[in-house]
Amino acid sequence: MKKTLLTVAALCLMPSGAAMAYQQDGDWQVRVRAVNVDTKSAGANGLSVSDKTIPELNISYYFTPNIAAELILTYPQKHNVHLKGVGKIGTVKELPPTLLLQYHFTNFDRFKPYVGAGINYTHFSSVKLDVPGANIKRHSWGPALQVGFDYALDKNWSLNVDVKKIWMDTKETGLGLGKVKIDPVLVGVGVGYRF
Repeated sequence: MKKTLLTVAALCLMPSGAAMAYQQDGDWQVRVRAVNVDTKSAGANGLSVSDKTIPELNISYYFTPNIAAELILTYPQKHNVHLKGVGKIGTVKELPPTLLLQYHFTNFDRFKPYVGAGINYTHFSSVKLDVPGANIKRHSWGPALQVGFDYALDKNWSLNVDVKKIWMDTKETGLGLGKVKIDPVLVGVGVGYRF
């Protein structure tokens, strides 16, 4: 009887021990991702901004095991500006920091999905357009949505897959061509470290 109880206790503890091996309890998490930026195609005015793959750094702080805030950063990214029927008419740099509030689902072992919502601010700089008189508005504010997951490798390291939708636009101000909707979908893969 004693051996049976010890065996049952050991079996009960085994899943718990396995789950603890992938418990990531730190308040902070840093992730590095490679992100494909898929921008909206040209609108009625024919203006569009090129797609690009960029590096991304984000820093998360966990208020609770389920609730976290994530700040997403990169350095200014250069994009080509196209006019339908003409082709490339210049370049622009954009810096798009984004702040998200996330909900993390914790009822899994290694697989740790999350959803997020927040706000994006984009600053446009180094505008070089080949069309005389053309210019663009330099600031954009818009909502951002996110879905992704971490896959725990151990107590600190994880693999990450993340998809974001950001509402981003600018406006051509010199020739009256109107709004340029960029509205990118960002698909990223990377690694994270929680501490």
